[in-house]
Amino acid sequence: MQTAEALMGVAQDRTGLTDFGEDDFREGLDRLVWSLREEAELTELAGMAFEHVLTNHLGQRLQVEDWYRRHPEIDDEEIVAPLIGLGLPRTGSTALSFLLAQDPHARSLLTWQSGEPCPPPSTVEGPDPRIERAIAAHELQAQIAPRGQALLPTSPTGPMECQLLMALSFRSHYFQAMAYIPSYSSWLVHDADLRSTYAYERRVLKLLQWGLPARPWRLKCPSHLLWMDALDSAFPDARFVWTHRDPTEVMVSVADVYMEMATQFGAEPRPTWYAEVNVEHWSVGMERALAFRDRGNDGRFYDIDFRTMQSDPLGEIRRLYGWLEEPVSPEFEAGMEQWWHENGERRGQNVHPDPAAFGLDLDQVRPLFAAYAARAAQWTGRGRAGSRPDGAGAAGRR
Repeated sequence: MQTAEALMGVAQDRTGLTDFGEDDFREGLDRLVWSLREEAELTELAGMAFEHVLTNHLGQRLQVEDWYRRHPEIDDEEIVAPLIGLGLPRTGSTALSFLLAQDPHARSLLTWQSGEPCPPPSTVEGPDPRIERAIAAHELQAQIAPRGQALLPTSPTGPMECQLLMALSFRSHYFQAMAYIPSYSSWLVHDADLRSTYAYERRVLKLLQWGLPARPWRLKCPSHLLWMDALDSAFPDARFVWTHRDPTEVMVSVADVYMEMATQFGAEPRPTWYAEVNVEHWSVGMERALAFRDRGNDGRFYDIDFRTMQSDPLGEIRRLYGWLEEPVSPEFEAGMEQWWHENGERRGQNVHPDPAAFGLDLDQVRPLFAAYAARAAQWTGRGRAGSRPDGAGAAGRR
């Protein structure tokens, strides 16, 4: 595994560019590379794969800065009132993001854009070659790791989480899902400042929408729960849709996803660590998110229970749009119905290992999320017979 400086040099040589922009990304890169070199116990092949991943992120950052250098007017773009999806992993947030992506009057971060934001889509004439590359990569991934696709369904032309945009600042959960990097993970959850990360995400979103018709963004990433204050600093007019599910159901599922991803990357399986790091990060995230809502931000949230999302997805989207005071067009409605029908035909029931396989004692995990579980039941109306009479929150439930 090469040093951070060497990786930066490789990216510069490949692109012919030298300016990475503000150097606030260096702390995350340095800590990540140290953890990969000293803790991850990577095989030679896995080390080469990680070098490719990191130099690609560095190269993308170089290209973003080059576009801004040549077209400073990109910074004049406005990101207005994005709707940002939150919630623990495995809570129906992916299905929600795909349904929202059917709205022709909104804009989602798409898979083929998130990994290669440059050049700005508006500057490409004809079919964008990134789409073909994303389709080929998706098909190869499906062949190599079919279970991974079942656990974490993606589409090359569908919506993607913000993880790869956050990775441009090297502060992202994306990395810990691929390798044993405990020092980096501890720093990320306890000490990292993500204000510059979200400022850079906003910078890239401006580039992606530059030259295109103005449409509100629909974004999504479970990890945002851990850094709501930093997210708010970049998107102060954002509104949030939060999907809810029993956290004990989530922990086994997300640990299973981590193990699948790490195995694909050639890492030695560490099931106990996958469980421990997720329990730690998400319990901290719940505390922070609850505190953020309690600081006068509760009215910015719309809440959806996982069971409602499964039983009445289109109805929940209509209620969400009523809360947003935006129309659900016939085209949007038809797109959602088609996607839900087609996805339902492919959707299978995932069978996860027993919690004991990850060293998880759910009776010990449950108290860590007790405050969140109680609040979520109130917000979604699951904790009482009726709903709020004032019509606030999710279909009258907050």
